[in-house]
Amino acid sequence: MTTSVTAPAPAATPLLQVRRLWAEPEALASARGQQIRARFPAAEIVEVPSHWQIEELYGNAGNVDRWVRVKTEDLVMGVKKSLSARPNSRSSDWIAPSLSNGCAMACAYCYVPRRKGYANPITVFTNIDKIIGYLGRHVRRQGDKVEPNQCDPLAWVYDIGENSDCSVDALVSDNVADLVTAFRDWPTAKASFATKYVNRQLLELDPRGRTRVRFSLMPEADAKMLDIRTSPIRDRIAAIDDFVAAGYEVHVNLSPVVLRDGWEQAWAELLQQLDDATGDAFKAQAAAEIILMTHNRQLHEVNLGWHPKAEDLLWRPELQQPKLSQNGQWNVRYRNNVKAQGVARIQELIGEHAPWLRVRYAF
Repeated sequence: MTTSVTAPAPAATPLLQVRRLWAEPEALASARGQQIRARFPAAEIVEVPSHWQIEELYGNAGNVDRWVRVKTEDLVMGVKKSLSARPNSRSSDWIAPSLSNGCAMACAYCYVPRRKGYANPITVFTNIDKIIGYLGRHVRRQGDKVEPNQCDPLAWVYDIGENSDCSVDALVSDNVADLVTAFRDWPTAKASFATKYVNRQLLELDPRGRTRVRFSLMPEADAKMLDIRTSPIRDRIAAIDDFVAAGYEVHVNLSPVVLRDGWEQAWAELLQQLDDATGDAFKAQAAAEIILMTHNRQLHEVNLGWHPKAEDLLWRPELQQPKLSQNGQWNVRYRNNVKAQGVARIQELIGEHAPWLRVRYAF
């Protein structure tokens, strides 16, 4: 695969005002690394032996009060060493090797900073050719999908954005564009990613139905408190028909559902807004994931240092219980009976306000 080092810089955005590029030497020397360097020409280059071992960023408790500045001003470049596709059964059949991890946005419930500690700016992996080569071989080994499942009736679905937001990653490099192009030529597979950011540059990529974009939605009042530095909910909804027209399959993630006073009315209004603002082409292929909020004690403590008001919504010990996640971390989620009632009520609201919206799964 040929990569370009002359791609134009993305449109100016307050999300990324990069002052420091922390780079593994191999990553910086690569074609993709040079493309990223060209997009942020004023940034200081700081060479590091490993993208995981940056004392100034990771595990540095002093970064709590610089949470947003770190996300804005720091960008890390590394080489993805281990390439594997992990089985999944919810959003996708497989979790693809990461193009990046971390994010320039700052959602108060995000699980990614639990691994890095105190700061999670974008780390972008520059060996995109090897990632795509691995995925192509993996897709071919699967053959045809002979048994439909809730992920997709025909295609093997690969989540390409488990640890990041691909719409923002596309501002940093052409990694996302290269993957969308690759999946376009794999007739038995489909890429998928969730996003909270409207990047209209993605409309130019001609995905031909082989990439599924899942716009994450929640009531606007919740998003203003919890989805920090993301696109407004109204903008996400307004983009849906445009992405369908551009050749994407578009689903929605109703997530996270935060149980608080007035939540049912707020979700009813959101679903009605979705129904009113989208056309028949979207509704004919739409599906939803319902995800009730999961939190984490360590993240709760971090949030108290930079955004304590969010914890009034997220930290509800009287409603929550411990939960061992699929990745082995102990989190907290709503108690079983509370969660079951919440899921049932959201589905009732869908039936009342958006009956065309198929629910792929809920948890």
